Amino acid sequence: MDSFEWLNGYTVGYGFYHVDFTDPNKPRTPKLSAHFYFQLMKDNGFPITEDEKMLYGEFPQGFLWSSATAAYQIEGGWRADGKSLSIWDKFAHTPLKIFNSDNGDIACDSYNKIDEDIAILKQLGVNHYRFSISWTRVLPDGTTNHINEVGFRYYDRLVNALLAANIQPHITLYHWDLPQALQNVGGWENDTIVQRFRDYADVMFSRLGDRVKLWVTINEPYNVAMIGHGYGVAAPGISFRPGTLPYIVAHNLIKAHAEAWHLYNDKYRGRQNGKVSITINSDWSEPRNPYKQEDIDAARRIMQFYIGWFAHPIFNGDYSEMMKTIIRERSLAAGLTKSRLPEFTPEEIKRIKGTHDYFGFNHYTTVLAFPVDYGNLQHYDADRGAGTYVDRTWLDSGSGWLKVTPFGLRRILNFIKEEYGNPTIIITENGVSERGPTDLKDSHRSYYYEKYINQVLKAYRLDNVDVRGYTAWSLMDNLEWATGFSERFGLFYVNRSDPNVPRVAKESVSFFSTIINCNGFPDPASGPHDCLKPIPEGNSTSAPENDNSVNFLGLRLSPEEAETGLNTTFALLLVAATGAICFRCRKKMSNSDKLTTC
Repeated sequence: MDSFEWLNGYTVGYGFYHVDFTDPNKPRTPKLSAHFYFQLMKDNGFPITEDEKMLYGEFPQGFLWSSATAAYQIEGGWRADGKSLSIWDKFAHTPLKIFNSDNGDIACDSYNKIDEDIAILKQLGVNHYRFSISWTRVLPDGTTNHINEVGFRYYDRLVNALLAANIQPHITLYHWDLPQALQNVGGWENDTIVQRFRDYADVMFSRLGDRVKLWVTINEPYNVAMIGHGYGVAAPGISFRPGTLPYIVAHNLIKAHAEAWHLYNDKYRGRQNGKVSITINSDWSEPRNPYKQEDIDAARRIMQFYIGWFAHPIFNGDYSEMMKTIIRERSLAAGLTKSRLPEFTPEEIKRIKGTHDYFGFNHYTTVLAFPVDYGNLQHYDADRGAGTYVDRTWLDSGSGWLKVTPFGLRRILNFIKEEYGNPTIIITENGVSERGPTDLKDSHRSYYYEKYINQVLKAYRLDNVDVRGYTAWSLMDNLEWATGFSERFGLFYVNRSDPNVPRVAKESVSFFSTIINCNGFPDPASGPHDCLKPIPEGNSTSAPENDNSVNFLGLRLSPEEAETGLNTTFALLLVAATGAICFRCRKKMSNSDKLTTC
């Protein structure tokens, strides 16, 4: 137990049990380490846990394997062909907003590199590709007053190229890059944005819906509302009303999504037969101490204020009772006349509920939750009444917020199943970053994908979670928002020091491709599986027709290349033989003290 620690007195505690020295009774409370040590003794060592065990097996036929990007992060061409400014164009050109003053003016230059992007998708072996539309590239002022046909042609060519490569497009309408023209009139705070977004969706469905069968309306509404309008560290960079503005923005995001879904359902679904949903992001929240009810309650609040903020209205109808009660009571206690959380009308609740064809879900990491009392502070964090931190034993990444915690993915997939009626789930983002010098041997990323995807397999096969797809973030290194190009999530390295910004495969490409090719994890006990054989570049499993290549020293070369190699090898052998004769000659003369040379 904690005790008198010599010169440090009672300020340092070594004990399994915390001792409250301020209480005359000196009560002892077990720390998490006490429970851990108890289990260690009970197990007599370190048996592999259920979380750590690999599950061998396959995903269902037709499983969606994908990788993802976002327009502002990869396209570049920021003023090309009639494109106007988005809030991220303005934010990135504001001093001190982006690390190292990076911006997306060129990014990965995908606006000019459709062929290169298709090539690396084929090399990866995915059957889907998730990307987003730049709203300002197709509707420069954010409205349908002017449609930029040149901008549209880029997406038209991209979709056609994907289909020609047998890769299905999965399009996100809004991945954070709101037209600056709409931000100038209030952006997501102005409820006219609901109709503007519906109009934008209408144009996109009409132009591309004949070929695109999967749509995401809005990516990560939590980040739009809270990171952009609460903390202010993402565009549009607003932070002065953290107790009200994020809730207003979220309210309009939910209504805008619902209107886009109803538009598709009423006008396009019958002839296009696609699916439309929203992508919601969330960490998994574990109680700091699973044996303390206060920590358990804190973890539950985080989940309701995070994933539940958006999922509850769309899947269950209205905000959760927990959110509504807490925010209303804290608002009234602060002297306000009503809750800071806007209310949906009964008609809006009915219109919003059920506006989903699948559950789009982004997930990266896990946090540990504990209760925090913020007093009367009117702020989102104070409303949820919980703080978070991470276990120092969890593996790190290139992002301070992202720790490698595979177990959390299976647990949150089960949470979605139980909380929202076992919907069909498509994981629309999951991945890990690195920082520092470029190293194509990204073993940490292969490890991450193996462990996280295996947790998805467990959720599907053992827990009967209806998960239908997995999307790796990201296809290539790109502008990672406010951290610029310093954090790299890509399967492919993008050499931005080269004017051609070439894409170079990291080792994780081969690893992820194998999982895709196997549609899961074949059991090694069954012997070598055909799917484990290396996949030739271009995703082709057969040699090209009229192949007249020859084998030379283990390499497949053309006859001309082989002839050059043979001549070069013969020349090198002559040089080596001449050198050896000369060396023996010198040695013989040295032994006879002769001064003549070879």
